[in-house]
Amino acid sequence: MSSSRQGILFILSGPSGAGKSTLLGALDKNRDFVFSISCTTRAPRPGEVNGKDYHFMQEDEFQKRLANHEFLEHALVHGNHYGTLRETLMKNLEQGVDVLLDIDIQGAAKVREYRGGEFLSHIADVFLTPPDTGILRKRLAGRATETPEALALRLRNAIGEMSHWKDYRYTILSTTPEEDHRQFRAIMDAERCISRRLNLELENG
Repeated sequence: MSSSRQGILFILSGPSGAGKSTLLGALDKNRDFVFSISCTTRAPRPGEVNGKDYHFMQEDEFQKRLANHEFLEHALVHGNHYGTLRETLMKNLEQGVDVLLDIDIQGAAKVREYRGGEFLSHIADVFLTPPDTGILRKRLAGRATETPEALALRLRNAIGEMSHWKDYRYTILSTTPEEDHRQFRAIMDAERCISRRLNLELENG
């Protein structure tokens, strides 16, 4: 018997304060997938590496690729463009390589809807969220890096994002970093065993 499996597109979304960055850091320590690297027109921040953190592009190059329909999804955020290249993503999935895409709820919706659902058979989308707004407020306030006004705005935006949890196949109610990691890994293991993703070739004799 020989076997192969289609690649899985793991999508991770969640509001500010959910613990995504911590989870992504834990997953990176024992990686059996590739991170999808977004393109952006913003300038690199100190310590960021082209091709590792982002694919940094000039505005004209981004617009050319956008006109050629090369992006699976794209958005304009604070005056800078961000996007996910379809070709790179699809190449990995076709080769049976799993991909993890860290993206907001609008981007996740665009991926699901792309060309009438081209990627739906590959998607395993996960929403990471605090279990209630009280915990969310405590986590955001604990950062102590923003003014009260900025904190209030971030909290309102995060609460709005939390209402989209039903759009996802899986929802992880964040508790501890260790438990968040365990649950996400359990989801990855289960998705890799789904029968429709497998191609088994049985030998005669």
